[in-house]
Amino acid sequence: MPPASSGASVTHAVALTPSSPATDSTDTRLMPGGPGYRRMSFALFLAGVATFALLYSTQALLPLVSADFGVSASTASWTVSAATGALALFVLPLSALSERFGRRTLMTVSLTVAVTVGLLVPFAPSIGVLIALRAVQGAALAGLPASAMAFLAEEVRPKALVAAIGMFVAGNSIGGMSGRIITGWVAQAWGWRWALAVVGLIAVLCALAFRALLPAPRHFTPGSLNPKALGRTIRSHLSNPLLCRLYAIGALFMTVFGAVYTVIGYRLTEAPFSLPQGIIGSIFLVYLVGTVSSAAAGKLVARLGRRGALYLAVSTTAGGLLLSLSDSIVMVLLGLVLITAGFFAGHAVASSSVSRTATTGRAQASALYQSAYYLGSSAGGTLGAIAFHSGGWAGTVALGLLAVAGVVSITLWGSHAARAQERRAQERRGLVAAH
Repeated sequence: MPPASSGASVTHAVALTPSSPATDSTDTRLMPGGPGYRRMSFALFLAGVATFALLYSTQALLPLVSADFGVSASTASWTVSAATGALALFVLPLSALSERFGRRTLMTVSLTVAVTVGLLVPFAPSIGVLIALRAVQGAALAGLPASAMAFLAEEVRPKALVAAIGMFVAGNSIGGMSGRIITGWVAQAWGWRWALAVVGLIAVLCALAFRALLPAPRHFTPGSLNPKALGRTIRSHLSNPLLCRLYAIGALFMTVFGAVYTVIGYRLTEAPFSLPQGIIGSIFLVYLVGTVSSAAAGKLVARLGRRGALYLAVSTTAGGLLLSLSDSIVMVLLGLVLITAGFFAGHAVASSSVSRTATTGRAQASALYQSAYYLGSSAGGTLGAIAFHSGGWAGTVALGLLAVAGVVSITLWGSHAARAQERRAQERRGLVAAH
């Protein structure tokens, strides 16, 4: 939040920047190998598993939902888009509550509400009720992503931050993968309602383990809820060109991912593939690639820099989109592998860059990123289904390539802006030296 001198509340537990003079003996934040770090990482990994398993629980089941309720793909896709859209709308206000009541408390409440709704979702009597319950579930889950990243920024040393956030994102990929695989096979045997019930029970277990394992925060100081201060913080973040570029990159990456994985089930049930629901669910094993690529994001940034890592991520994603146009199931699978690897790497790089760029109001900075990210997911799911209805899989791929081109343009723009800023700094130093 803004400085105390402005009369606004303050998040005192701001993580030190990498240039901080703190030493290992004075910095009490968590680090790899230190006490509590492994418990914290595993707890947030489980939170990530529950979040993505619940958030996208209907995505692999959309053909069955369409058939059961007699609705089109674009209508059924709202069972996903309503959840991600509600998350995008509520993530910012709930992140503000985390400033007052604490990250761990808000994450616990959010998971509790989300898993409770998850146990009600299988009993939805109509597509309208199902969409409404999914929207409530998405709104509840909004308390997790930004609060988790703010918790990590406050409790983990800066040099370990990318790796720690990578583990949380890896939990997202595991949750998305396991939820889709389980729902695919359970739905094939007993129907989509039982599949959603099983996912709900798994999320309950993850929520209980999360609360038992997550260490108590040591560097959080609660602030007061001040709408004016919140507005100033948001305006400050939105006036930061780097943060805005990162928000746009996250949204565009998620547009690709949301479009591809919302529509892929419909494509694989049609000719020439005509795969059963269980096999389609197993396709999501490719999420394991995302687990690896997100966890390796820190090494990519260290070797290639942030922009280099983003260029690699978008190139991988674009290559996967083009390969997926083939009518060979092997080539389609390879395309999904590349799309998944590129997406999770790009997401981990962009989200960790937000946490490091924002030195104050980290919860709001992360919340804005998550809002843009899940708006991208909602838009990708809906637009991907519309593109598929209009132009088949080629239409969905065209939408994805357009989003990838947007990421490249933004990254190039950022590189140009950085060079221009460096030239101006050099000119100012030259003027000072001349005088």
